[in-house]
Amino acid sequence: MGDRDRPASEDTKGDAAPRATRRRGEDLLNAIFAAVISETAEVGFEGLTMEGIARRAGTAKTSLYRRWSSPEDVLLAALYRVYPVEEPSPTADDLRGDLVRALRLMRDEMMSRPDLGAAVGSVLEAARRRPELHRRLYEEVFDVRGGRFTRTVLTHYAEHGRVDPAKLTPVVVDIGEALLLKRALDAMEMPDDDYIEAIVDQAILPALGV
Repeated sequence: MGDRDRPASEDTKGDAAPRATRRRGEDLLNAIFAAVISETAEVGFEGLTMEGIARRAGTAKTSLYRRWSSPEDVLLAALYRVYPVEEPSPTADDLRGDLVRALRLMRDEMMSRPDLGAAVGSVLEAARRRPELHRRLYEEVFDVRGGRFTRTVLTHYAEHGRVDPAKLTPVVVDIGEALLLKRALDAMEMPDDDYIEAIVDQAILPALGV
């Protein structure tokens, strides 16, 4: 059902359609970014419209069009803003601890922001059919924000001479995330800290030869 087809009563329900306000600057951006993520989680990437984003953010469509040309542009900007990034130890002296913290960050974000997970999942599904969207998602969000959680840590340690760069194969840098997601799917719940530490101790560190 398109935006114009929605009953008027839907525009006054709950948080989906707050009244328009005169927010500006960061307040307005934060409202728009929160709205586009929630809207994507609810209607899916293919159902995303400027009208729906503006309604949920409680602002006018003109506020969106001043900055972005399409709903896709708004969503990618929002994902860039909220995508969590691990910050490894500056001195690169706690590889195990940084890897554990990276996977905890990933898990905790997925638990605390189910709307974000749903939005990203919807974009990834659409990206399977749209190569240009896939390229933009990685170039404008994942790559510039560190790629993946443990990759951020492993690249940091390789740059500081603490890890052999030759060991950072595509498989190795994805081990942690892959095992965390598999555990979540198999157990239907996010892994606890003990399981995350086991991923690091039994899979990532041995693969690095440390």
